[in-house]
Amino acid sequence: MTLDYLIIGAGPAGLQLAALLERDGRDHLVLEAGPAPGTFFSRYPRHRQLISINKVWTGSDDPEFNLRSDWNSLLTDDPALLFRNFSRRYFPDADDMVRYLAAFAQGLRVRYDTRVTRIARDGDLFTVETGDDTMTARRVVVATGVSKLYVPPIEGVELAERYDTVSVDPDDFTNQRVLIIGKGNSAFETADALVETAAVIHVAGPHSIRLAWQTHYVGHLRAVNNNFLDTYQLKSQNAVLDGTVERIARRDDGGLRIDFRYARTRESLRQLDYDRIILCTGFRFDADIFDASARPRLVINDRFPEQTSGFESVNVPGLFFAGTLTQQRDFKRSTNGFIHGFRYGVRALHRMLDARYHGTPWPSTTLDATPEAITDAIIARINRTSALWQQFTVLGDVVVIADGVARYHEEVPVAHLHDGGLGPEPFAVVTTLEYGPDHDQVDPFDITVPRIAENDAERAHDASYLHPVVRVHRGGQVVATHHLAENLENNWDLPGVHQQPLALFLKGVLSDAG
Repeated sequence: MTLDYLIIGAGPAGLQLAALLERDGRDHLVLEAGPAPGTFFSRYPRHRQLISINKVWTGSDDPEFNLRSDWNSLLTDDPALLFRNFSRRYFPDADDMVRYLAAFAQGLRVRYDTRVTRIARDGDLFTVETGDDTMTARRVVVATGVSKLYVPPIEGVELAERYDTVSVDPDDFTNQRVLIIGKGNSAFETADALVETAAVIHVAGPHSIRLAWQTHYVGHLRAVNNNFLDTYQLKSQNAVLDGTVERIARRDDGGLRIDFRYARTRESLRQLDYDRIILCTGFRFDADIFDASARPRLVINDRFPEQTSGFESVNVPGLFFAGTLTQQRDFKRSTNGFIHGFRYGVRALHRMLDARYHGTPWPSTTLDATPEAITDAIIARINRTSALWQQFTVLGDVVVIADGVARYHEEVPVAHLHDGGLGPEPFAVVTTLEYGPDHDQVDPFDITVPRIAENDAERAHDASYLHPVVRVHRGGQVVATHHLAENLENNWDLPGVHQQPLALFLKGVLSDAG
C-alpha cells in the first residue's frame, strides 16, 4: 500500500500536521523512533526549564488573541488541549510539554518505536525503510527537528564534553575551571546551573552575544538564561570570551588547554587552562537517513535542508519539512524555529498541500470590494491575530480583488504569495506586522534615543516597534505601501484614528486599479 503522506517524527510539528490531515480525512501515517511523542522534550533542555512562555491570564476570553501569549499550545478546536491545562507556570517544565504532547497525540495515527533507517526516491515514490518494514509514500514530510549536536571543526574537539550527554549535577563541577563553548541559550543555561559550584566559568564564542529582548528573535539569549552575565560584569571569577577556540589539547596533569584567538585584539594566540570543556554549540539536521536519490541539499553550515517557499526540498520533489527545520526560511529573523511560530507554518503547509494535491483552494471569506469593508476586515484581524503577531514579516493576510469581488485569505506565507501560491500575479492587499529595518540595533531601554511617535505616518516605516504594514501587490510588484503608525506592543487594539487613513489609502488604490 502506498500512503499519500508519511510523516517522520511525532514531535509538535508532526502531531500538528497529523491532526490537520486526520481532520480532513487524508491518507497518512506518522513514524516516531521513540516510545512516545515528544522524545526531544524528554531530554531537552537538559536543565528542564522551557523558554517558551505560558501566560495563562491575559484579560481576554478571545482564544485567538490568547495564543499570542501561549507559546506551547498546538492549534486545535478542543479547549481541553490547550497547554494551560497542563501547566500554569510562565516558563514551564519540559516534562509538562511531554505530558501535553502525549495527550494531543491521542487518536492520531502514530507508529512508535519505529526508527527510519533509510529514505530513497524511485520515480514519483519514496521508499522508507525501518528496522523491520518498508513503506512507500507519494510524499514524505520530515518533522524530526534539529536532532544532532553541531560539532564545530576544532582540533581536539573530541576531548570536550557535549551538551547532550554532560552531567547536569552541579556538584560534579565543584571547584573546577569550566569552559563552555557557545553563546546561545544552551550555553548560558549550562553556565547558570554551574554558578554556585564551579570555581571559574568562561563562556566563549566568536560572535557577539545577541539578546532576544533587543533583536526580537526569541532564539537569541533570553533573560531567563542570562543571570551569568551579572556574575561576569560584577567580577565574580566568570567571564565571556569573544573569540575562537582553535585547538584543545590534554595537559600532562590530566587537565585541558586551549589555544584561543581573541576577536577584539591583535594579540597572538593565548593558552588557557581548564578542568572541563563543554560544547554547547547548537543542533543540526540529521541527514544520515537519506539515500543519494533523496538526499536534500543542506545550507547554513549544513545545519538545515534548503527549502522552497512551500517548505519543499529545492532538489527532491515531494520531500517536505515541518517544524523547526523550516527556520531555514527565516533563520534568526522570525519564529519558524519555535512552536508558537511553526504551528502556523504547519497549517500553511497543510493548506499548500491541499491546494496542490487535492484541489482545495486556500480558505477565504468574501468581502465587499469597497475600501471601508476591506479596512474593517484588516483592522479586526490586526487586533486579534496571533499568527501575524508571532510570524512577523513572514505571514500576511491577503485580500485578492478580482472581477469586483474581494476574498480575504488569512496567514499566507508572503514568499508563497510571491511565488504564485494564490495564482499568477494577483491584485492583492497584503497585511503584515513588522519591526522597522534597524529594530535590532536599538536599545529599547535607552531613554536618550528618540522614538518615532505613534501616529507619525510619514516616519512609521523606520519605527523600531511592531506595527502593521499594508502593501498593494499588482503584476507581481509592490505598487503602494501604507504604514499604520501604532506600537502594537503597547496598545493591543488599534484606535479608530487609523480607520480613515487606511480607507483613504485603499480608496486611492482601488480607484487607480479601475
